[in-house]
Amino acid sequence: MAKQLDYHTIREIFTRFQQSEPEPKGELNHVNAYTLVVAVALSAQATDAGVNKATEKLFKIADTPEKMLALGEDGVIEHIKTIGLYRNKAKNVIKLSRILVDDYGSEVPCSRAALESLPGVGRKTANVVLNMWWHYPAQAVDTHIFRVGNRSGICPGKDVVAVERAIEDNIPVDFQQHAHHWLILHGRYICVARKPKCKACLISDLCQFEDKTL
Repeated sequence: MAKQLDYHTIREIFTRFQQSEPEPKGELNHVNAYTLVVAVALSAQATDAGVNKATEKLFKIADTPEKMLALGEDGVIEHIKTIGLYRNKAKNVIKLSRILVDDYGSEVPCSRAALESLPGVGRKTANVVLNMWWHYPAQAVDTHIFRVGNRSGICPGKDVVAVERAIEDNIPVDFQQHAHHWLILHGRYICVARKPKCKACLISDLCQFEDKTL
């Protein structure tokens, strides 16, 4: 684990990220808050591309909790069976849809606690929804952010909650809204797990990773 970088270094890092990609976007396709919740819940242990392929037809016929309930668990399975853990995920999608209809008037709630109470929705999923739909600067820490944060010193931590806190505490507030998207994209395409692409990295001169591939 690298040491926590100082304020000025972090500001320079995110200035570069911002100049390279001013408005980073999440890569999961969705049409409303409900389909975003479903897409993010389906993305656990699956790629965004795989989820998008599975939900392309699903969301055309089931873009509300009521329509998903009408489709039923077997109907959901038929659309998402190319995704890992699809049976359990289909069960959770139906359960969360029922809760949204019965307890929230078919509207997706906008608090982390309420979102986390839904089946299949953990802290990361809740934070993605809060950030992408309501533009709240919640930080959704996945394996990419955990890796980048600890390699570079941007947001080191022993677990995802510690990394989330390091982002909130150390990244300047004017970068907080897009911070997790910049970090996810950096980890997904540049600071990859096995052979990080340090020669193509915007921040290699500021990163503390000792095993750079330069």
